[in-house]
Amino acid sequence: MALIDRECVRRLLESPDPDTALVFVRGDCLVLEKGEIDDDHRALIIARRRDVADFTAGDVVTDEQLDLLADRLDNVARDIGV
Repeated sequence: MALIDRECVRRLLESPDPDTALVFVRGDCLVLEKGEIDDDHRALIIARRRDVADFTAGDVVTDEQLDLLADRLDNVARDIGV
């Protein structure tokens, strides 16, 4: 079962703030703005928008791109042990 899904990645990419982060907290994928990230969340950050923006170069992001990025971020989440 995937930890990170397409919709979570879509929310991250739709944020205008490059410091917005995808955070995995207690089984939930959350997209938090910089001001919402406290010390407890910092260790749970999977990626920031600025880290993945180049992956989806172009104005239109396809479902296939979202799925591929979700899969890669899911691997990151598993590697850090969330």
